[in-house]
Amino acid sequence: MADIGAPIAFDSDETDSAFGDDSASETTSLKSAIINYKYRNGRRYHAYKEGSYSNSDFADKFPACEVLGTDLSPTQPSMIPPNLRFEVDDFTEPWLYRKESFDLIHLRSLFGCVSDWPTFYKEALDHLQPGGFIEQLEISVVPKSDDGTVTPDSIFDKWGKISIELGDKFGKSLRTADESKAGIEAAGFINVVEHRWKLPIGGWPADKRFKELGQYNRINWEQGIEGWSLFLLTTVLKWTPEEVQVYLALMRQALRDRRIHAYQEVSLVYGQKPPRP
Repeated sequence: MADIGAPIAFDSDETDSAFGDDSASETTSLKSAIINYKYRNGRRYHAYKEGSYSNSDFADKFPACEVLGTDLSPTQPSMIPPNLRFEVDDFTEPWLYRKESFDLIHLRSLFGCVSDWPTFYKEALDHLQPGGFIEQLEISVVPKSDDGTVTPDSIFDKWGKISIELGDKFGKSLRTADESKAGIEAAGFINVVEHRWKLPIGGWPADKRFKELGQYNRINWEQGIEGWSLFLLTTVLKWTPEEVQVYLALMRQALRDRRIHAYQEVSLVYGQKPPRP
Protein backbone atom coordinates (compact mmCIF):
# COMPACT_ATOMS: atom_id res chain seq x y z
CA MET A 1 0.00 0.00 0.00
CA ALA A 2 1.18 3.51 -0.74
CA ASP A 3 2.14 5.90 2.04
CA ILE A 4 -0.64 8.37 2.76
CA GLY A 5 1.42 11.32 1.57
CA ALA A 6 2.38 9.89 -1.81
CA PRO A 7 -0.06 10.03 -4.76
CA ILE A 8 -0.37 6.73 -6.61
CA ALA A 9 0.52 7.03 -10.30
CA PHE A 10 -2.28 5.79 -12.54
CA ASP A 11 -2.01 3.57 -15.61
CA SER A 12 -3.04 5.35 -18.81
CA ASP A 13 -4.26 2.03 -20.24
CA GLU A 14 -7.94 1.89 -19.27
CA THR A 15 -8.37 -1.85 -19.87
CA ASP A 16 -8.34 -4.16 -16.87
CA SER A 17 -8.02 -7.87 -16.32
CA ALA A 18 -10.60 -9.74 -14.27
CA PHE A 19 -9.93 -12.03 -11.36
CA GLY A 20 -11.94 -15.19 -10.85
CA ASP A 21 -14.48 -15.53 -8.09
CA ASP A 22 -13.33 -16.72 -4.70
CA SER A 23 -14.23 -20.28 -3.92
CA ALA A 24 -16.88 -20.86 -1.29
CA SER A 25 -15.54 -21.54 2.18
CA GLU A 26 -16.63 -24.53 4.20
CA THR A 27 -18.25 -24.17 7.58
CA THR A 28 -18.29 -26.56 10.47
CA SER A 29 -21.31 -27.77 12.40
CA LEU A 30 -21.79 -26.15 15.80
CA LYS A 31 -24.64 -25.58 18.20
CA SER A 32 -27.91 -24.63 16.56
CA ALA A 33 -28.02 -21.38 18.54
CA ILE A 34 -24.91 -20.24 16.67
CA ILE A 35 -25.57 -21.56 13.16
CA ASN A 36 -29.28 -20.72 13.08
CA TYR A 37 -28.61 -17.88 10.66
CA LYS A 38 -31.12 -15.12 10.01
CA TYR A 39 -32.22 -14.31 6.47
CA ARG A 40 -33.36 -10.86 5.35
CA ASN A 41 -33.92 -9.73 1.78
CA GLY A 42 -32.26 -12.90 0.54
CA ARG A 43 -29.07 -12.28 2.57
CA ARG A 44 -27.76 -14.47 5.40
CA TYR A 45 -26.64 -12.96 8.71
CA HIS A 46 -25.20 -14.67 11.79
CA ALA A 47 -27.68 -15.25 14.60
CA TYR A 48 -25.50 -15.07 17.71
CA LYS A 49 -25.47 -11.47 18.98
CA GLU A 50 -27.57 -10.56 15.97
CA GLY A 51 -26.90 -7.04 14.69
CA SER A 52 -23.42 -6.82 16.18
CA TYR A 53 -20.45 -7.74 14.28
CA SER A 54 -5.18 -13.37 10.97
CA ASN A 55 -4.55 -15.37 13.75
CA SER A 56 -3.05 -18.45 12.07
CA ASP A 57 -0.05 -16.59 10.63
CA PHE A 58 0.75 -15.07 14.02
CA ALA A 59 0.47 -18.43 15.76
CA ASP A 60 2.77 -20.04 13.18
CA LYS A 61 5.34 -17.27 13.54
CA PHE A 62 5.35 -17.41 17.36
CA PRO A 63 4.86 -21.09 18.29
CA ALA A 64 5.70 -20.47 21.96
CA CYS A 65 2.74 -18.10 22.32
CA GLU A 66 -0.84 -19.02 23.05
CA VAL A 67 -3.06 -17.20 20.53
CA LEU A 68 -6.77 -16.68 21.13
CA GLY A 69 -9.13 -15.41 18.44
CA THR A 70 -12.71 -14.32 19.07
CA ASP A 71 -15.58 -13.67 16.68
CA LEU A 72 -19.37 -13.68 16.67
CA SER A 73 -19.59 -16.16 13.79
CA PRO A 74 -18.15 -19.70 13.58
CA THR A 75 -16.29 -19.02 10.32
CA GLN A 76 -12.77 -20.01 11.37
CA PRO A 77 -10.72 -22.60 9.45
CA SER A 78 -10.55 -26.15 10.72
CA MET A 79 -6.78 -26.54 10.10
CA ILE A 80 -5.04 -24.32 12.65
CA PRO A 81 -1.74 -24.37 14.57
CA PRO A 82 -1.81 -26.17 17.94
CA ASN A 83 -1.16 -22.94 19.84
CA LEU A 84 -4.22 -21.21 18.33
CA ARG A 85 -7.79 -21.51 19.51
CA PHE A 86 -10.99 -19.67 18.61
CA GLU A 87 -13.97 -18.73 20.72
CA VAL A 88 -17.38 -17.50 19.64
CA ASP A 89 -17.66 -14.52 21.94
CA ASP A 90 -18.74 -10.89 22.09
CA PHE A 91 -15.84 -8.67 23.09
CA THR A 92 -18.21 -5.72 23.66
CA GLU A 93 -19.56 -7.52 26.74
CA PRO A 94 -17.56 -7.54 30.02
CA TRP A 95 -14.42 -9.61 29.53
CA LEU A 96 -14.24 -12.81 31.57
CA TYR A 97 -10.50 -13.34 31.13
CA ARG A 98 -8.06 -12.84 33.96
CA LYS A 99 -6.81 -9.25 34.26
CA GLU A 100 -3.32 -8.57 32.93
CA SER A 101 -3.28 -11.89 31.06
CA PHE A 102 -2.41 -10.73 27.51
CA ASP A 103 0.84 -9.45 25.99
CA LEU A 104 -0.79 -8.24 22.77
CA ILE A 105 -4.38 -7.44 21.82
CA HIS A 106 -4.85 -7.10 18.07
CA LEU A 107 -8.00 -5.65 16.52
CA ARG A 108 -8.93 -5.22 12.89
CA SER A 109 -11.84 -4.05 10.76
CA LEU A 110 -14.13 -3.25 13.67
CA PHE A 111 -15.87 -0.32 11.99
CA GLY A 112 -19.58 -0.61 12.70
CA CYS A 113 -19.01 -3.20 15.45
CA VAL A 114 -18.63 -1.26 18.70
CA SER A 115 -21.07 1.14 20.33
CA ASP A 116 -18.88 2.11 23.31
CA TRP A 117 -15.22 2.44 22.35
CA PRO A 118 -14.02 4.02 25.65
CA THR A 119 -15.32 1.03 27.60
CA PHE A 120 -13.77 -1.39 25.12
CA TYR A 121 -10.35 0.29 25.26
CA LYS A 122 -10.51 0.24 29.07
CA GLU A 123 -11.16 -3.51 28.98
CA ALA A 124 -8.15 -3.93 26.71
CA LEU A 125 -5.98 -1.82 29.00
CA ASP A 126 -7.08 -3.76 32.09
CA HIS A 127 -6.41 -7.15 30.49
CA LEU A 128 -2.96 -6.36 29.10
CA GLN A 129 0.12 -7.03 31.16
CA PRO A 130 2.05 -3.87 32.10
CA GLY A 131 4.18 -3.04 29.07
CA GLY A 132 1.88 -5.00 26.74
CA PHE A 133 0.60 -3.61 23.46
CA ILE A 134 -2.67 -2.93 21.71
CA GLU A 135 -2.70 -2.85 17.90
CA GLN A 136 -5.64 -1.79 15.75
CA LEU A 137 -5.91 -1.95 11.95
CA GLU A 138 -8.85 -0.12 10.37
CA ILE A 139 -9.86 0.91 6.87
CA SER A 140 -11.88 3.97 5.97
CA VAL A 141 -15.28 3.41 4.37
CA VAL A 142 -15.00 6.76 2.55
CA PRO A 143 -13.42 6.48 -0.94
CA LYS A 144 -11.12 9.35 -1.93
CA SER A 145 -8.93 10.39 -4.84
CA ASP A 146 -5.91 12.66 -5.21
CA ASP A 147 -6.77 13.89 -8.69
CA GLY A 148 -10.41 14.85 -8.29
CA THR A 149 -11.82 11.80 -10.06
CA VAL A 150 -13.93 11.05 -6.98
CA THR A 151 -16.10 14.13 -7.39
CA PRO A 152 -18.44 15.60 -4.76
CA ASP A 153 -21.47 14.41 -6.75
CA SER A 154 -20.12 10.93 -7.55
CA ILE A 155 -21.56 7.62 -6.37
CA PHE A 156 -18.34 7.00 -4.41
CA ASP A 157 -18.84 10.27 -2.53
CA LYS A 158 -22.46 9.34 -1.89
CA TRP A 159 -21.37 5.92 -0.60
CA GLY A 160 -19.01 7.50 1.93
CA LYS A 161 -21.56 9.99 3.23
CA ILE A 162 -24.37 7.43 3.46
CA SER A 163 -22.09 4.91 5.19
CA ILE A 164 -21.06 7.42 7.86
CA GLU A 165 -24.72 8.38 8.35
CA LEU A 166 -25.71 4.72 8.73
CA GLY A 167 -23.09 4.10 11.39
CA ASP A 168 -24.09 7.20 13.34
CA LYS A 169 -27.79 6.33 13.27
CA PHE A 170 -27.13 2.66 14.07
CA GLY A 171 -25.03 3.70 17.06
CA LYS A 172 -21.82 2.02 15.89
CA SER A 173 -19.36 4.37 14.27
CA LEU A 174 -17.89 3.68 10.85
CA ARG A 175 -15.24 6.36 11.44
CA THR A 176 -12.84 4.05 13.29
CA ALA A 177 -9.96 4.63 10.85
CA ASP A 178 -10.00 8.28 11.93
CA GLU A 179 -10.89 7.81 15.60
CA SER A 180 -8.82 4.87 16.88
CA LYS A 181 -5.62 6.80 17.65
CA ALA A 182 -7.39 9.37 19.81
CA GLY A 183 -9.42 6.65 21.52
CA ILE A 184 -6.36 4.58 22.38
CA GLU A 185 -4.55 7.63 23.73
CA ALA A 186 -7.58 8.68 25.79
CA ALA A 187 -7.73 5.22 27.39
CA GLY A 188 -4.29 5.72 28.94
CA PHE A 189 -1.96 3.95 26.51
CA ILE A 190 1.46 5.49 25.96
CA ASN A 191 3.91 5.56 23.04
CA VAL A 192 0.96 5.59 20.63
CA VAL A 193 1.99 5.52 16.96
CA GLU A 194 -0.14 5.64 13.82
CA HIS A 195 0.80 4.67 10.26
CA ARG A 196 -1.54 5.44 7.34
CA TRP A 197 -1.56 4.10 3.79
CA LYS A 198 -3.61 4.30 0.63
CA LEU A 199 -5.29 1.16 -0.67
CA PRO A 200 -6.43 1.48 -4.32
CA ILE A 201 -9.92 0.45 -5.39
CA GLY A 202 -9.54 -1.12 -8.82
CA GLY A 203 -6.70 -1.87 -11.20
CA TRP A 204 -5.97 1.72 -12.18
CA PRO A 205 -2.47 2.12 -10.58
CA ALA A 206 0.57 1.93 -12.86
CA ASP A 207 2.66 0.12 -10.25
CA LYS A 208 2.24 -3.65 -10.61
CA ARG A 209 1.89 -4.35 -6.88
CA PHE A 210 -0.59 -1.54 -6.30
CA LYS A 211 -2.52 -2.65 -9.38
CA GLU A 212 -2.86 -6.18 -8.00
CA LEU A 213 -3.89 -4.88 -4.57
CA GLY A 214 -6.47 -2.66 -6.23
CA GLN A 215 -7.86 -5.50 -8.32
CA TYR A 216 -8.33 -7.69 -5.26
CA ASN A 217 -9.84 -4.78 -3.36
CA ARG A 218 -12.27 -4.13 -6.20
CA ILE A 219 -13.38 -7.77 -6.06
CA ASN A 220 -13.80 -7.41 -2.30
CA TRP A 221 -16.07 -4.43 -2.89
CA GLU A 222 -18.05 -6.06 -5.70
CA GLN A 223 -18.69 -9.18 -3.64
CA GLY A 224 -19.23 -7.33 -0.37
CA ILE A 225 -21.27 -4.19 -0.98
CA GLU A 226 -24.65 -5.90 -0.88
CA GLY A 227 -23.94 -7.62 2.41
CA TRP A 228 -22.41 -4.47 3.87
CA SER A 229 -25.33 -2.22 3.04
CA LEU A 230 -28.60 -4.05 2.37
CA PHE A 231 -29.58 -4.65 6.00
CA LEU A 232 -28.71 -1.15 7.19
CA LEU A 233 -30.21 0.67 4.22
CA THR A 234 -33.52 -1.19 4.51
CA THR A 235 -33.78 -1.07 8.31
CA VAL A 236 -32.13 2.24 9.25
CA LEU A 237 -32.88 4.44 6.24
CA LYS A 238 -36.00 2.47 5.22
CA TRP A 239 -34.96 2.05 1.59
CA THR A 240 -36.78 -0.60 -0.41
CA PRO A 241 -34.73 -3.59 -1.62
CA GLU A 242 -35.28 -2.31 -5.18
CA GLU A 243 -33.83 1.10 -4.30
CA VAL A 244 -30.81 -0.60 -2.77
CA GLN A 245 -30.20 -2.67 -5.91
CA VAL A 246 -30.27 0.43 -8.12
CA TYR A 247 -27.78 2.09 -5.77
CA LEU A 248 -25.50 -0.97 -5.78
CA ALA A 249 -25.64 -1.21 -9.58
CA LEU A 250 -24.28 2.34 -9.79
CA MET A 251 -21.56 1.42 -7.30
CA ARG A 252 -20.52 -1.66 -9.29
CA GLN A 253 -20.36 0.42 -12.45
CA ALA A 254 -18.08 2.94 -10.73
CA LEU A 255 -15.91 0.18 -9.26
CA ARG A 256 -15.10 -1.02 -12.79
CA ASP A 257 -14.41 2.47 -14.17
CA ARG A 258 -10.63 2.85 -14.23
CA ARG A 259 -10.95 6.53 -15.01
CA ILE A 260 -11.91 6.90 -11.34
CA HIS A 261 -8.73 6.70 -9.27
CA ALA A 262 -10.35 5.88 -5.93
CA TYR A 263 -8.60 4.60 -2.85
CA GLN A 264 -9.28 3.98 0.83
CA GLU A 265 -7.16 5.13 3.73
CA VAL A 266 -5.85 2.39 6.01
CA SER A 267 -4.84 3.16 9.59
CA LEU A 268 -2.58 1.07 11.82
CA VAL A 269 -2.35 2.28 15.42
CA TYR A 270 -0.43 0.68 18.25
CA GLY A 271 0.15 1.73 21.83
CA GLN A 272 1.62 0.40 25.05
CA LYS A 273 0.17 -0.12 28.50
CA PRO A 274 2.39 1.78 30.95
CA PRO A 275 4.93 -0.51 32.65
CA ARG A 276 4.82 -0.98 36.41
CA PRO A 277 6.57 1.82 38.31
